[in-house]
Amino acid sequence: MRVGVTDPAPAPIRIAFAASDRPEAQAARERLTARYGSVEPDQAQVIVALGGDGFMLETLHTVMERRTPVFGMNRGSVGFLMNEFEEEGLLERLAGAGRAVIHPLQMDAWTEAGQAHSGLAINEVSLLRQTRQSAKLRISVDGRVRLEELSCDGCMLATAAGSTAYNLSAHGPIIPLDSRVLALTPISAFRPRRWRGALLPHQSKVCFEVLEPDKRPVSATADDFEIRRVARVEVRERRDIALTMLFDAGRSFEERVLAEQFTS
Repeated sequence: MRVGVTDPAPAPIRIAFAASDRPEAQAARERLTARYGSVEPDQAQVIVALGGDGFMLETLHTVMERRTPVFGMNRGSVGFLMNEFEEEGLLERLAGAGRAVIHPLQMDAWTEAGQAHSGLAINEVSLLRQTRQSAKLRISVDGRVRLEELSCDGCMLATAAGSTAYNLSAHGPIIPLDSRVLALTPISAFRPRRWRGALLPHQSKVCFEVLEPDKRPVSATADDFEIRRVARVEVRERRDIALTMLFDAGRSFEERVLAEQFTS
């Protein structure tokens, strides 16, 4: 024992609160800031995001460079990516939280006019028809044509984190976070009618070529970043970018994904 020496108290965790535009999220931010204090996002050790799943995605996009962990609390609707909202015990929850690390997809798209655009997607990259005409797509994986022509409303490549979102609505598979695979899922496939998609190794590079682009225009979207009238889209995982979501102990993202497979 060191007589007369007092160990310094641990430094408080630096939190930045972020909230969606919903009134309940803004009100929660005011109360939590008054209670726990708040710093600027670039000084924070953790971002507490208040809103729904869409706002969680927005927040993760804002920390792409800093890689600050994000702890979400549901002040939106579904809240699959969020923890339950409680004002009490936030510091203890953050200290005991489990981590889920996700890697985004890189979308490189070229328009019919030859313009190049790039974006990152945490959930999925999707191609969608722009008119009443169905889209026609040629799909290649790692330079080899796997589907010469897919007639459909669209097609997507989803991450494990995004497999319970749009991908699930399109009847794609739910993917455990540590499975290191991506889901290639058609949207209302017309021909071949029975094609239900594929599970691909996470390092695969997928290329979508738009057939008959003048007659059947197609847009490409990386989360909320959209490019119209694309001619070619290439998608690959960015393993060099690691984003961290925090979840309450006993309510890990892996457990949520597993439970989702047994819901009716």
